[in-house]
Amino acid sequence: MDSSKRLAETDLEWAVGINRTSLKILGLWPDDKLTRRQSLVADARAFSIFLLMMLTAILPQMFAMFHVWGDIMAFTDNLQLSVPFSVTVMKFFIMWIRKEELKPLVNMIVNDWFKTKTALERATMIKQARIARTIVMLGGIMMTLASIILIIPPCFGYSMRYVTNITDLGKPLLLQSYFFREIESPFFEVAFIGQALSISLAAISYTGIDNFLGLVVFHICAQLDLLKYRLLNLHNFRDFNASLSYNVKDHLRLIRSVDAIDNTFNLMLLALLLFFGILFCMQGFLIISIIDGNGGDVSIMRICWLVSILINTFAHMCLYCIVGEILIAKCDGVYYATYGLAWYTLKPNQARDMMLMMIRAEKPLYITAGRIFPMTMSLFCSVRHSQFDKDIGWIYIRIAY
Repeated sequence: MDSSKRLAETDLEWAVGINRTSLKILGLWPDDKLTRRQSLVADARAFSIFLLMMLTAILPQMFAMFHVWGDIMAFTDNLQLSVPFSVTVMKFFIMWIRKEELKPLVNMIVNDWFKTKTALERATMIKQARIARTIVMLGGIMMTLASIILIIPPCFGYSMRYVTNITDLGKPLLLQSYFFREIESPFFEVAFIGQALSISLAAISYTGIDNFLGLVVFHICAQLDLLKYRLLNLHNFRDFNASLSYNVKDHLRLIRSVDAIDNTFNLMLLALLLFFGILFCMQGFLIISIIDGNGGDVSIMRICWLVSILINTFAHMCLYCIVGEILIAKCDGVYYATYGLAWYTLKPNQARDMMLMMIRAEKPLYITAGRIFPMTMSLFCSVRHSQFDKDIGWIYIRIAY
């Protein structure tokens, strides 16, 4: 018994350890085992990080946006970072205020790993957890590289931004910023370090919150697979009614979990969908500028930085849609499993109870963007192609004139 418990603890730490560490740094990990003092410390840390990002990144960039209104290149450069930062802070705030509602999901994951499992059930859970873990690691690597590119070169005089005389009167900061007075040493160094910390914490927030979504959804996908296996082998259980009752309760538990995820993440996903479209439009404008010959002052490093932003956002948006598509596919597996069972050979009362399971399984489970758009690959492809068509149209018109 002790060995099985140690194995469950090892599996749980392997599955959620990286994501839990990143969210604990931010004070956002939903943990109901914390004492009141520990909970207050976590909330204080989250509030401090939120305040830091607002004061050193969001507000200075908003002030700068009004001051570069007439310079289209500077305005676009501002949006390149101010929009992702605003979306990240919004995600951070939503995750913070919804932390109590997410605690049952974390408890569900912990309880499922500590349940007595067969080798097949453990292998199924590890298979889905490995996918989530791989996504966590890839997301962390991408955001780390993006942060390094944005923070390290400016330390040696190579800024990744479009530097202007409007907002950069002295040395350029990491982000396009406007303060009410010119900042000199040592206030410049303080602002520089504050923006570097904000960028690093925003990178952890952006990928950590997204990866939490992937972690929970892939765990639910594993439980849906196990539910499908149990339904396909329902005849092998001695007590059909007790087995069906257990599966119905498990199905309802998973439905409530998906509803909790959608309640938390639907506004985030809607904002990210809009952000994805805005970023593609901005990238299209920069491509036009380069083709038109006005981008001669853009360095190779800056071009690489702009491309890295596009790839990073593209990959994260694709992740949301892939996760939603896989969730729908797993729900379809449960639906077909109910029909795969020879329910027409059952007793009348058993067939009647089974039909209720069929009716509920017919309705797919999915996560949505603002409760409007189901997050699927078809949505991702439609957004990507529509934005690509707009960008190509702008380029074609520019070349024509």
